[in-house]
Amino acid sequence: MNLKSIIRDYPDFPKKGILFRDISPILKSPPAMQYVVDQFYGHYKNKKIDLVAGIESRGFIFACALGLKFNKGIVMIRKQGKLPGKTLNLTYDIEYGNAVMEIQADAIAKEQNVLVADDLIATGGTAKASAELIERLGGNVAGFAFVIELASLKGRDLLKGYESYSLVKYDD
Repeated sequence: MNLKSIIRDYPDFPKKGILFRDISPILKSPPAMQYVVDQFYGHYKNKKIDLVAGIESRGFIFACALGLKFNKGIVMIRKQGKLPGKTLNLTYDIEYGNAVMEIQADAIAKEQNVLVADDLIATGGTAKASAELIERLGGNVAGFAFVIELASLKGRDLLKGYESYSLVKYDD
């Protein structure tokens, strides 16, 4: 399936100079969603996966679908202040400042293998922060599953040492 033909482009969103790659048409299409889930599952089915983590917010959608496909639970990695109970947080740099991501302190047990899902990797900061949070809880990152990779932003470079799989790559 040609996902590039389904993904919509929105120039100058959310601000001038940004080309937003919109996955909404994938979400509206059961065959496209099934294709995405099947591709991720096919790539990671021979790895030991104990949990699937979704990165806020579109990553939650893919994590839920993958969790069901793998018959595993899911955990959420969210922006600061969105999770109840005791959390671990990590501040990291983004293109225009910094951000803070959190995970619940009891979300992952030691040595659990966690597949991380998100819709897109750009500069890689959020994905790297997610990996660090998982590892601080004693978990292992089994890999990353991204629908879209903005290859020119070199986010994959921050994920050296981790398996990273993306379905659609844009070089511009």
